[in-house]
Amino acid sequence: MHRSRLHALIIDVPIDGEQAASDFWSAALGAPAQRVPTEPEFTELADVVPDLVTALQAVDDAPRYHLDIETDDVHAEVDRLLALGATRVSQWQECHVLRAPSGHLLCVIPVAGDPASFAATARRWD
Repeated sequence: MHRSRLHALIIDVPIDGEQAASDFWSAALGAPAQRVPTEPEFTELADVVPDLVTALQAVDDAPRYHLDIETDDVHAEVDRLLALGATRVSQWQECHVLRAPSGHLLCVIPVAGDPASFAATARRWD
């Protein structure tokens, strides 16, 4: 048994357009943009949706959106999603990047949000 939930909506932006994208999304969503000191490729947009991280990520790739799913058992969640038809793309630190059958990217990460909120809202998988 493990638990997981949607943790983040990430707006992937090309590195050379990062500041313009940050300015746009901050204004469009009415959320202050704050660089994440421990992960400089991320700029968080605070409180866009309660209890859901919304952030920009500078990438060396095309612009797109992806979802982060946080879990208390990364390997079990990756296996569950692979059984549903996802495919492996890559791994970066503890982040497992998968591609859904629809072609969309998603990342499976260890619990990154508030532990109490995770415990109260995560779905349980047997």
